[in-house]
Formats: sequence, C-alpha cells, structure tokens
Amino acid sequence: MQETNTAVARMTVYFDGSCPMCRREIAIYQRLPQAAALAWVDVSAGENLGADLNCQAAMARFHVRDPQGRLFSGAAAFSQMWRMFPGWRWLGYLSAWPPLSWMFEGAYRLFLPIRPALQRQVRRWSGE
Repeated sequence: MQETNTAVARMTVYFDGSCPMCRREIAIYQRLPQAAALAWVDVSAGENLGADLNCQAAMARFHVRDPQGRLFSGAAAFSQMWRMFPGWRWLGYLSAWPPLSWMFEGAYRLFLPIRPALQRQVRRWSGE
C-alpha cells in the first residue's frame, strides 16, 4: 500500500489488488505521469480504509476519495479518477454528465454480477 501524504491532500484510489482484471486496469493508470500525484490503496490487503469505507464495501465496488475527503463509488469514482489524467479527462467529464452518468452507473452495475466469472476466466488464461 502506498501511504498518503498527510501534508498534501490528494486523491486516493481504492482498488481490488486480488482481482487480475482490476490490477491490469489500474496498472494502465499507474503508468501515466500524473499517477504519482494519487495515493493507490490495494483494498484486498485488509487495511483500515476510514470510518466511511470498510473492506467489504471497497471489495464490492470501485472507490476514490477526493482531496476534500469526499468518497465516490462505482461509475462516479471512475469519473473522478479519469479527470486526473489528461488523455482520459474528456471521459471523466462526459461520464459525470446526466443522463450519461446514469448510463455509466447502469453499465457498471450490470458488470458487477459478471465480474467474478470474468475474474475466473482471466485467472485461467493468465495462469494465476
């Protein structure tokens, strides 16, 4: 887990490091130059995530905490994170705009039930 710097408020990204798909996706973002300005927390490590986020909730949905301490989950969390990266910023703003924000959240909710099956497939293909 990368520790957050208490002197400088920054966005914290909570991700499931036990999920092969999640690790691959997060690795894409972490390779971007702006990623150094974010705190990356692997929630599968079972660490204390704060009073308003427990490990079970963090494992069930993607979360980010903005520099002001507000917690976002699901599509709204992706939207917040994407806005931090110049090549993705347009998607962050587009996905926050109603009614597209509702469509992004709906698609995310449709993805969640099939995520375990997809994880098993990725593990099988990658030999994990």
